[in-house]
Amino acid sequence: MAENTNNAQMGKDMLYPPFANNNDGTLDVGDGHQVYWEESGNPAGPAVIFLHGGPGAGCAPAHRRFFDPKHWRIVLFDQRGCGRSTPAASVESNTTQHLIADIESIREHLGIERWLVFGGSWGSTLGLVYGIAHPERCSGFVLRGIFLGQTEEVRWFMEDMGRFFPDAKRNFLAALPEQEHENLLENYHHRLVDVDPDIHRPAAKAWSNYESACARLIPPAHSDTAGSLPLARLEVHYFVNDMFLPQNYILDNITAISHLPCIIVQGRYDIICPPWSAEKLALNWPGSRLEIVGDAGHSAFEPGIVGALVKATNTMKLNA
Repeated sequence: MAENTNNAQMGKDMLYPPFANNNDGTLDVGDGHQVYWEESGNPAGPAVIFLHGGPGAGCAPAHRRFFDPKHWRIVLFDQRGCGRSTPAASVESNTTQHLIADIESIREHLGIERWLVFGGSWGSTLGLVYGIAHPERCSGFVLRGIFLGQTEEVRWFMEDMGRFFPDAKRNFLAALPEQEHENLLENYHHRLVDVDPDIHRPAAKAWSNYESACARLIPPAHSDTAGSLPLARLEVHYFVNDMFLPQNYILDNITAISHLPCIIVQGRYDIICPPWSAEKLALNWPGSRLEIVGDAGHSAFEPGIVGALVKATNTMKLNA
């Protein structure tokens, strides 16, 4: 079932007020990686795992605020190579399968039987493949800005979304010599994994600026590129490796989790993850609910998206 809404009036007022975490730490997940995790909210409540986007974006305190802290036991973590996890921006032993194993390690470490899976953008991909691998550990899903990890979605990101933001695409191209424009993905990859900061830093800044410019219905006046290297390097690493998934893996295996409740929140004008993927997922998941937010792009913090996500997590209280 699809619903169309305009939720701008809800806005950030629907986020729960800021609150601190109850506990945090780092978990040695092997391969030289230390993964940061934290939990907040109600220690005795049903659990929810927040899966951030990117890959490489990391978590922030604001991500706790999509959830009622009186109800939910809220778990956030920074995926390998980003945020407070170390080593920073590392692509070594960093695959989708490693991240699935890390989620399970955190669940076992915290003694959680099952949890609601909440993920946006790349986090929706990771949430879906985690659920397919461990359906018995999931109580349901809240997913935003759907990305299914398919070749056409990567091609769209690299080649076509700039048609809507030609000035941003022009700057994205300008960061590479003209002779490298024919294969943007491979040439950005070569630069972003280079150990020389004089090579990878300008490429990371250009990549992050391009994504930031396309992420909102109304682009920000300025973008923050402080965390640009983990985001850019990990995204390109996953892109060149087809997200470490066979083509159509999610839709081919969706029956493993399609008995569980799912709310899909999608911006009508999401240029980074266009609505066609959300539509595909909803059509292949009987009983899921697709909510198209008519006045939003990709960002989780656009007013209409905020309202729809908080409403979704409150609805999921009934299934926790």
